[in-house]
Amino acid sequence: MSIDIRHYQDREASPATPSADETTHGVVRPGTDLPELPRRRRGSRRSKVLLVHSSDEMYGSDRIVVEVVGELAARDDLDVTVWLPSDVAVGPLGPRLRELGARVERTPLPILRRTRLGPLGLVRLARDAVRTAFRLSGRHFDLVYCATSACLVVAPVARAMGVRRIVGHLQEPWSDGDRRGLRPLARACTSLVAVSRSVLDSSGLSDDPRAVVVHNGVSDRSVDAIERVADRAPQYVVASRWNGHKGHATLLTAWNAAGCPGQLVVLGGPPAVGSAVDVPALVAAIVSRPETVTVVGEVADASPYLRDADAVILPTDTLEGFGLVTLEAFSQGRPVIASRSGGPEEVVDEGRTGWLFDRRDVDGLSAILSSLDVETLAEAGRHAREAYVQRFTPERMRRRIGAVVTRELHTADVGTLAVAS
Repeated sequence: MSIDIRHYQDREASPATPSADETTHGVVRPGTDLPELPRRRRGSRRSKVLLVHSSDEMYGSDRIVVEVVGELAARDDLDVTVWLPSDVAVGPLGPRLRELGARVERTPLPILRRTRLGPLGLVRLARDAVRTAFRLSGRHFDLVYCATSACLVVAPVARAMGVRRIVGHLQEPWSDGDRRGLRPLARACTSLVAVSRSVLDSSGLSDDPRAVVVHNGVSDRSVDAIERVADRAPQYVVASRWNGHKGHATLLTAWNAAGCPGQLVVLGGPPAVGSAVDVPALVAAIVSRPETVTVVGEVADASPYLRDADAVILPTDTLEGFGLVTLEAFSQGRPVIASRSGGPEEVVDEGRTGWLFDRRDVDGLSAILSSLDVETLAEAGRHAREAYVQRFTPERMRRRIGAVVTRELHTADVGTLAVAS
């Protein structure tokens, strides 16, 4: 995915105007936007921030890391270092973060991966935790930012090594088993950020005073409208990792049941770590008219495919932390058809900016696909664009992340952060 970094390079722009939901009778609610930063005295030390992340790709959580690092690295009071795990292949995230001004290092990290939680995996996890402790001992970081739940082992390790301020960014929903393992780790954090109320509720920390909800935001990828033939079948796109829980089988079965109502473009590829599904094989096995489905695979930038589509489909079979592709679609004036999987329910306005169906409900998704035409999708797309501008720009997200970090580093100077996006 392509990330526009121009908004990080131009820091002289005036701050964004608060939207209607941020004000009451014209007065900005306390803590909603980034507070005034304490002026750094000449010669004073910049606060050292370490961000720990669990992958080196450019999917949903990785792209949120780009936004977070872009906000922090642009501040003259912070020195930002990013640690990426050495147990995954070198990918596009590291170079992008360096481009934004962060110091990026690859190192063994105690990352919680579902496929590595057996006895041998736990031994390796403990070994990497000890290595991380040694690396932390000589670096004197003022704040550690755990970018995903999978990184939370670092939180108690950092506290043990004397780091006083730790932020945990919860980007994934937690199962019952996850809560048993992750909540003790989360106790080491001094602030928690959840990407949706659904994620926060799943963690069991919705009443925790340390926790705030900060909805994701994405860069505006819109372009000038192009003339399109109206009298045609709709074109849809699905863009996600090819994990088993992402709902590819549900989508393809519903697509076939609806009579293959148009053209479907499939983006993405198997994950670097964990189990995967063979999407081309699913198409061959399920779809009676395979010529209506184009499997593109991995792409550097999904924007042209979203622009060419009439709508985006997010058919996740389990819980979805947020579904960042929803915002990408909205930014380009494209509605979204999504399962009721948590995060997307907080974004999609049923019947206005998109449509929702129950998870794994083939009949429900098939009925939606059968009922839509190009004109209906275009109208919903206009509403989706309005929703993006009002609620989901990256500036809104970055202001709130910046407020959390400022509160942690300058507690006496910052009021309470509103638990809202």
